Amino acid sequence: MKTCALIPTYNNATTLSDVIDRTLAKGYPLVIVNDGSSDSTAEVLQQYVANPRVDIVSYESNKGKGYALCRGFERAKALGYDYVVTLDADGQHMPEEISLLEQAADDTERGVLVVGCRNLRADRMPGKNSFANRFSNFWFRLQTGCDLPDTQSGYRLYDLRHLPSFMFLTRRYECELELLVFSAWRGVQIVPVAVQVYYPPKEERVSHFRPFADFARISLLNACLTFVTPLARIIQLFKHIS
Repeated sequence: MKTCALIPTYNNATTLSDVIDRTLAKGYPLVIVNDGSSDSTAEVLQQYVANPRVDIVSYESNKGKGYALCRGFERAKALGYDYVVTLDADGQHMPEEISLLEQAADDTERGVLVVGCRNLRADRMPGKNSFANRFSNFWFRLQTGCDLPDTQSGYRLYDLRHLPSFMFLTRRYECELELLVFSAWRGVQIVPVAVQVYYPPKEERVSHFRPFADFARISLLNACLTFVTPLARIIQLFKHIS
């Protein structure tokens, strides 16, 4: 499998180098997108500029995780990769488990999106994460007819040949939900894989999730997707018949 890891990062200077080093140690090349960080992220990345296995995309102003993923997908495809594994830069995801996602993708015969599903009862799992995930899971099931235990996990393997497009409706956290729904509507196989997750103590945690604003955007996206779900189902039916 021609796979690279993709790390979008915004102000994760304290954890970024550890995630990069562990990913490289497992043999995976990297595309890193510096999403307008204002901390010392640029200095951290400077250590890897000369590494031929690391490709860095940077821009000055913060545009959101969805935009960073879009830029990363474009770069990975331009470099000739077929699959991209997305990792958060805060150290939550384990680079050592990328092979689990690859194995799940290798067991399928068509376009696939593998989701690393977290244990939502893990130590130090924020309560708001569990609630938001249950909320998101419900709407995903309604919109696609698919059951997925962790629709908000950012630890995923994407098949670049079957992504909906690189022009997403949304630019921030909700982009990952959009990718799931549109992939399911296109007939891409959604495969859950159990993975470990690390949540640092609250005082060490770096989070850019804004509960009110981000939850409002996710709710708006869900409303829009639910509205067009009947049309998507009809299109799916005609494709199946043809």
